[in-house]
Amino acid sequence: MSEPKQKAISIEVGMQNSGLRAALATAHFSPLAAVPSAIFSVWHNISGPILATYFRKKSEKKESNQPTVTI
Repeated sequence: MSEPKQKAISIEVGMQNSGLRAALATAHFSPLAAVPSAIFSVWHNISGPILATYFRKKSEKKESNQPTVTI
């Protein structure tokens, strides 16, 4: 897979897994068991956009450093 697809999949899978953990904990244990997953879900909603912005800026910097060829 290309690097952009790898990055998108890593962010998406991480965010889905935290929601799944909270749902499974609530279904099979007490609601208190879902608290760590719920907190981590909030963290994913904060860190995901930060990571995506970092990847975008890194990509833009890489593109701007490439020499341009005019014919």
